Amino acid sequence: MQGKLANPAPLGLAGFAFTTWMLSMINAGWYSGKGMGIVLALALAYGGTAQLVAGVWEFPRGNTFGAVAFFSYGAFWWSFALFIIFFAKDVPGAFVAWYLLVWGVFTFYMWIASMKIGTALQLIFLALWLTFLALAIGEFAGSPGWKMLGGYLGLITAILAFYLSAAEVINDASGREVLPVGARPPKAEA
Repeated sequence: MQGKLANPAPLGLAGFAFTTWMLSMINAGWYSGKGMGIVLALALAYGGTAQLVAGVWEFPRGNTFGAVAFFSYGAFWWSFALFIIFFAKDVPGAFVAWYLLVWGVFTFYMWIASMKIGTALQLIFLALWLTFLALAIGEFAGSPGWKMLGGYLGLITAILAFYLSAAEVINDASGREVLPVGARPPKAEA
């Protein structure tokens, strides 16, 4: 007998949320860049690897959106960590801004796609898109204020992602919706 496949989304969302929260505290100015070591460790071990694993697990479930989202943002965290560890000192700020802006473009179309999935997910992608946009503007303009705004938007993004992760785990364990995740279109019958 074959059991149902577990939902990998709570794992991916938790890895994303935790790592985003830690980096966003630095971007918001709560802590200095001296805390970056723990962000990089999380980026590789949890934000990166857990999301890559969640993305791979979404494939057999037939969830293209989840596979693309988790695998892409897992790769984002790996690229971020590798960039900071090996290359950051030699890269001009405008090029970093383009990196953030292009991630914002990707996030924007994922936000559009999330509108067919559920309200909680829509809010996460909207907040993340605004986070990338603010951080990119901050890098283009050399503005600490925009970077700080990006940090606060990142904190909001992390809270939303933690909420959805918790809702998915708690609702699954309870066998009913305890924490609402917003409207979802009806699933097609297989």
